[in-house]
Amino acid sequence: MATITLNRGPLVAGDLLTRDEFLRRWEEMPDLKSAELLGGVVYMPSPLGADHSTTDAHVTFWLQCYATHTPGCETGSNATWHMLADAPQPDSHLRIIRECGGTSWVKDNYFHGAPELAAEVCRSSTSYDLHQKKELYQSAGVKEYLTVLLEERSVHWHRLVGGRYQTLLVNPDGLICSTVFPGLWLDPTALLAGNMPRVLDILQRGLQSSEHAEFVRHLAKG
Repeated sequence: MATITLNRGPLVAGDLLTRDEFLRRWEEMPDLKSAELLGGVVYMPSPLGADHSTTDAHVTFWLQCYATHTPGCETGSNATWHMLADAPQPDSHLRIIRECGGTSWVKDNYFHGAPELAAEVCRSSTSYDLHQKKELYQSAGVKEYLTVLLEERSVHWHRLVGGRYQTLLVNPDGLICSTVFPGLWLDPTALLAGNMPRVLDILQRGLQSSEHAEFVRHLAKG
């Protein structure tokens, strides 16, 4: 009688795995810093360049500044999520904690569910961040998905409407404003130029808006 021998080796890009097996193998590779399971397929991104690192840090800092002034919100970077049957690793996320009405939670030191906002810095529009990962985020109910495309020098902010992503438009002031997180305002041109004083100045204006003040009161009610 034929028997099936399971491959118990290390993670290999392109392997088809369950999430449990994916995480088990990864935990046995302590030197591996980045891997994702999307649609049951293992993805292991190439080494990241200086421009990705700098832009990633800027986006995370911008989100952290918002969370700092918005009790009930929490940001993080490069965390592995239990999301549907997969395990993505968004560059950054912003979530509402469960006690304040959010839909994600922490169990066994992993995030579960979906953050209200995920952000990715991508090399170009051909990246799997704009395809396989975008489809996962859409299916999992990530309400907003921000992508920064380095080669195209563009920012796309997607909002979940009726189960499908639509792109938020730049307003007459050249800004993009979150609909899920009132007061989370962004000047995409400044972000792409690395002009963080301008990025933070625009964010501060959003944090001083009446919409943000109302949101903070809403979160406090749980």
